[in-house]
Amino acid sequence: MVGLDNPVHLLFLLLIVLLLFGAKRLPELGRSLGQGMRGFREALHGESNEPELEPPAVNQTAQSNGVASSPEQVHNA
Repeated sequence: MVGLDNPVHLLFLLLIVLLLFGAKRLPELGRSLGQGMRGFREALHGESNEPELEPPAVNQTAQSNGVASSPEQVHNA
């Protein structure tokens, strides 16, 4: 058989990775790979753990004083 569907091939690949990076680096590599995959998945689906910022509120004092705070208000005045 050709490919990674054979368990012997997977064990051989894990042995090579262990020899290249060492036992201390494997947990760090797995953690960073998992975080990268999670970030990629969140970017695809638009999910985020960060709270969304609210749009800035309209300045009420500028409107009450007759001062235009946006270009639309200049044309409407």
